[in-house]
Amino acid sequence: MKTPIRTLAAACILLGVMTAPAVAQSKKELVDRIVLLQQPGVEAMARNMGEQPAIQLVMQARQFIQNVPADKRDAAVKSIDAELKKYVDDVVPLLRDRAVKIAPGIIGPELDKNFNEDELKQLINWLESPVIKRFQDLTPNIQRSLSEKLVTDTRAQVEPKLTSLEAAMAKQLGVTPNSGGAAPAALPGNRGGSN
Repeated sequence: MKTPIRTLAAACILLGVMTAPAVAQSKKELVDRIVLLQQPGVEAMARNMGEQPAIQLVMQARQFIQNVPADKRDAAVKSIDAELKKYVDDVVPLLRDRAVKIAPGIIGPELDKNFNEDELKQLINWLESPVIKRFQDLTPNIQRSLSEKLVTDTRAQVEPKLTSLEAAMAKQLGVTPNSGGAAPAALPGNRGGSN
């Protein structure tokens, strides 16, 4: 009888010793899991950071493309598109890879400092919820629809103000503003004319 009791006692002691570090490690594992769940958002942030300067340059280029002779305009646009693609293809992966590498060192400590183990579990349950995943999948379509509707609903009020701004800026810069009364290309969803 003494052998099973000693075995049970040894197992309990061993279990007690093993559980102590497991609790501390458990929080780290929860933090690591959340960091991994946040990786797509980190990658999207890096992609946006890489693409944003290119988008701004495209908007500026649209203003000046009218100054290029008509017979050279298509070639200029193709050349600009190729340069923009090269920039995005070079910069976006660089930013994405670096963001993914440094994110755990920034996100992890914040999670560890600001959430207890139970809260981390709740956060994981929420992040892994099929409902939130469906919502996140719908978000780009919702945002696109909202943006399109906003542009449509405010175009009549915003286009004259943008045209006036463009004219004032062109005057200050000594360049010819966009001709033909078309609104500047800077208005989201604008294709250079009104619908």
